[in-house]
Amino acid sequence: MADPIRRLVAELARLPGIGEKTATRLAFHLIRGNRQQVTDLAQALLDVTDKIRLCSICMNMTEADPCPMCTDGRRDPETICVVASPSDLIAIDRGGHFRGRYHVLHGLLSPLEGIGPDDLRIAELVRRLGGDPPVREVIIATSPSVDGEATAMYIARTLKPLGLTVSRIATGLPVGGELEYSDQATIARALAGRATL
Repeated sequence: MADPIRRLVAELARLPGIGEKTATRLAFHLIRGNRQQVTDLAQALLDVTDKIRLCSICMNMTEADPCPMCTDGRRDPETICVVASPSDLIAIDRGGHFRGRYHVLHGLLSPLEGIGPDDLRIAELVRRLGGDPPVREVIIATSPSVDGEATAMYIARTLKPLGLTVSRIATGLPVGGELEYSDQATIARALAGRATL
């Protein structure tokens, strides 16, 4: 069996965005911490793997099915915001500006990585559109990357024949951004998505 410290570093380094140096720092932080902190972390990890599942309606990760967002009567059931991941949902909802419902795809189309429409939760999205009350608008909130754009276009082509409004979140210059440091694609999108004052 491997040295426990090396094993811990190796396991931490398997997490996305965690390299060997960060994993080593985290491992030694845990070793120096008190046993209760480590036990609480271990229990939280076990609880997540044992208790979290996908909501049968929106495909978000949840403990209760359907999730609290899908059962919240204050949210508009006629508007659905489609996101790539649960973390995207959290980022949008944190602002408090969107009061509709969500749908999580769990990825983006990526032919180079072998991810096609059947690998995403697009069929579940289509199934929920004819509910009561019926959905009026689907807002596609995928990233402005190549994969995000391809996914948005695919979903739009799939949903438009169903007779509902399909929109895309605006992209462009961030507040506080400087034009001289922006790339040409960002500037082009900002110009194309301009609004009258």
